[in-house]
Amino acid sequence: MLNLITETTDGDPAKESLSQSKVEEKRIYQCAHIDIKSGGGVETYVASLLNSQIPDISHHLNTSLKNVDQKQALLLHLHTPELLWELTGECPAVFTVHNHSCYCPSGTKYLTDHGVCDRVMNPIGCTVGHLVNGCGSRRPQQIIYNIQRGYRHLEALTKFPVTIIANSDYVRSQLIANGLPPEKIITLRCGVQISKTVSHPLTLETHQNRRILFAGRIVPDKGIEWLIKALVKTDPQVHLDIAGKGWARPQVEKLANQLGLANRITWHGWCSGEKLEALYHQCFAVVFPSLWPEPAGLVTLEAYSHYRPVIASAVGGIPEHVQHGKTGILVPPNDTKKLADAINELSKNYQASRNIGEQGYAWFLKEFTIDVHIQRLQKIYENKIAEFQKNRV
Repeated sequence: MLNLITETTDGDPAKESLSQSKVEEKRIYQCAHIDIKSGGGVETYVASLLNSQIPDISHHLNTSLKNVDQKQALLLHLHTPELLWELTGECPAVFTVHNHSCYCPSGTKYLTDHGVCDRVMNPIGCTVGHLVNGCGSRRPQQIIYNIQRGYRHLEALTKFPVTIIANSDYVRSQLIANGLPPEKIITLRCGVQISKTVSHPLTLETHQNRRILFAGRIVPDKGIEWLIKALVKTDPQVHLDIAGKGWARPQVEKLANQLGLANRITWHGWCSGEKLEALYHQCFAVVFPSLWPEPAGLVTLEAYSHYRPVIASAVGGIPEHVQHGKTGILVPPNDTKKLADAINELSKNYQASRNIGEQGYAWFLKEFTIDVHIQRLQKIYENKIAEFQKNRV
């Protein structure tokens, strides 16, 4: 019997599991060792696929392949690398690389004291990264475990005949730099749901409120301290809304108070979807100041879906999702003056802010909705199934 759980049950116990008699053969299965209800980025994405209208797709999540008769599956789509070792090769499979864990033992590609890590994975360099540069745990046993896990993931991607989907060209380049053949990797950028509430272009009234929004975890590598320091150099009327929680909030709040910004920042903590929607609607721009190389950067797409321009750091996969001067403004990471200049530029120019937001929304509809993403993913499925069947003849 397939080990299946539902993405959502809506309180109906009948939906909690599938009996053996109901298991259908020749289906496309989403496979991930995750808790679909936890609400993270991967979880939200997989839930979107489970609820999609892709032909022959199962609307249930496989958390293990050990009890699956893989000969009866039409295709397996894996989202966590540990499951690669459970493949038997009896059906076609694709694997989406959602983060850096397959080629970076710490999973960050970020050195606390040096910025973005430009090393390929190797035991010496990664040990130095952990011990000296602060990219991960400094405990010897954890360092060894992290490096072994990274190599095991990379070995699995090399060994098994899966088509690898990277969520940005940046991630694809990292996989290639770490030895994977380019022809095995396809870039398929992310997509997000269109806002459930009606969004409108930026109004003059909203722009005059001079509010910007940061949405994300409050941790150093998200660039929140950089943003706080830049806020000092912006027009005093600019107000920052912070939506999110994280362990660094006390020290960031202390910094803001020391800089005299207490009355220019509102800390909203974790926000429900409805609350976050309201914050998007009341800002004139969204700031995405990550210092670590985000694999993709979904915040940019969320901003576009609300007609809002993006001010973002030019690291990782973010530049692939921001057209500088057209859908947003890219700034070098940790450059306080340029970040402040970008905020001031949009805060003083309503028409530019509105135009950039409209262009971002148009690009979003063309390239980044979940429906567009699923259409492209379906083509990858079809090609992989056809390739598998051809090779079996």
